[in-house]
Amino acid sequence: GCGAAEWSRALLAAGARPVGIDNSEKRLEWARKANEEAGVEFPLVHGTAEKTPFESGSFDVVMCDWGAMTFADPFLTVPEAARILRPGGLLAWSGGTPWAWATYDKTTDEEAEALRADYFGMYRWDDPEGAVEFMLPYGEWIRLFAANGLVVEDLIEVRPPEGAPSTYRSEAQTTWARRWPMEQIWKVRKA
Repeated sequence: GCGAAEWSRALLAAGARPVGIDNSEKRLEWARKANEEAGVEFPLVHGTAEKTPFESGSFDVVMCDWGAMTFADPFLTVPEAARILRPGGLLAWSGGTPWAWATYDKTTDEEAEALRADYFGMYRWDDPEGAVEFMLPYGEWIRLFAANGLVVEDLIEVRPPEGAPSTYRSEAQTTWARRWPMEQIWKVRKA
């Protein structure tokens, strides 16, 4: 979801007309407060990415930064994003990679230099603390997009440059991400 709507405010400043959606009313309260402090206003909607309250063809862009595309079922979120996009609309989202999933070591809570899980068949991971995450192999993502009338324009596999500031949890993660992609950014367009 939009969380505290940081990206929505940034897009508003760039001339967009954002609409934020989040499944947490508490996060929407934070977003409203942050909007008040910034002196801006745009719609903030309580709902889920799997079944939004929006009409078909409502948006030019659907954006998700480490949000619902990672914690909600992609077999529900991708068709819903395609439904609410106008023809030619853009789905842009970022999240973790299958590489990170396949090498994640539960004992260290970090990515390892060896495979720890099967690549094929990855789908849902239930965190012991109650969180849920979803991931698909690259081919499944592409087939899911195509089945919903979406065409991949780009897949950016983020590689942090040497010496750059990092938001990774540890230096070990930053070093790992310089060798293998830990984050991915998809640019997908509705045909």
